[in-house]
Amino acid sequence: MATLDPLLVKMVSAGASDLHLSEGQPVRMRVHGELDVVSDKPMSEKDMISIMKEICREDQWKSFMENMELDFSYGLDGTGRFRCNYLKQYRGFGAVFRVIPEEIIPIAELSLPDAILKFSKIERGLVLVTGPTGSGKSTTLASVIDDINRNDSRHIITIEDPIEFVHQNKKSYITQREVGQHTVSFARALHDAIKEDPDVILVGEMRDLETISLAISAAEMGVLVFGTLHTNSAPKTVDRLIDVFPSGQQVQVRTMLADSLRAIAAQQLLKKKDGRGRIAAVEILVSGPGLANIIREGSISKIYSYMQANRSLGMQSVDEALMEFVSEDLVSAQDAFLKSTDKKAFEEWMDEQGIELEP
Repeated sequence: MATLDPLLVKMVSAGASDLHLSEGQPVRMRVHGELDVVSDKPMSEKDMISIMKEICREDQWKSFMENMELDFSYGLDGTGRFRCNYLKQYRGFGAVFRVIPEEIIPIAELSLPDAILKFSKIERGLVLVTGPTGSGKSTTLASVIDDINRNDSRHIITIEDPIEFVHQNKKSYITQREVGQHTVSFARALHDAIKEDPDVILVGEMRDLETISLAISAAEMGVLVFGTLHTNSAPKTVDRLIDVFPSGQQVQVRTMLADSLRAIAAQQLLKKKDGRGRIAAVEILVSGPGLANIIREGSISKIYSYMQANRSLGMQSVDEALMEFVSEDLVSAQDAFLKSTDKKAFEEWMDEQGIELEP
């Protein structure tokens, strides 16, 4: 048993999402969004090196010492899998471990909007799940992929850094590749995936021009492509996809994106008011009458008006989701306000409802 393993077991038992180790600091765990100190003893340099080096491969440790950062996954039988991030910082060595549950939660049990439940039924095109780190993007996509796996006979390829949820073949056939271990980059793996008879491709991060370009091209060719970005709204996601390209290519990219984009879900995680876990507020944009023209013309500012006019398709802004949570007493007004995208409009809504922020 590795020195780290008891801490990981304790982390899972406590319902924590992340374990933080830092030289010169006590051990901390994030439980329901709050960082709690779980040991008063500061971690020494010797402690950190011993713990970190023990659970990674020799080549990974060498890479970390050369590049000062490392991402990989670690599995502990009977407990779960963990996404590991190593870093160097002002005080010395640091590491963060995030829980990846062994069991994939069925999509219907995630308390997500109905529109997301339909993502697995989309035949082709580009579907994006966005949001900041720790907003539940990986969990949502794993459940969508699992739903396809359970119900459809398709070839699914995932490209991740690192592999988080491990999928067993059910009705579908799944190929999972990890950047750094099975392929040199997202772009290279995606370039090859297009030639590997895919029905569905999951791109763990669309972080550069080449990867984004290949993902849009694959979606245009009839593949169902799922991807993630760190944007926090549907309009910003569309802007990000287009702005990454040189200005001379943006007209062509808008046309390609207009034809291939099927849906965007932008997630924010909030603490529940009763302290029992967290809940996702999700902005939903789905393809319907008029969206292609908006994207093709570059009129991104019209997206929210389009969403309002087509609410029957399941669309909503994240602020509308937050208002609903506050009305249902699921989250505090303070937390919802901090996550809202249009602070002025949110304040006006609270005034109308007679809701005051905590001092």
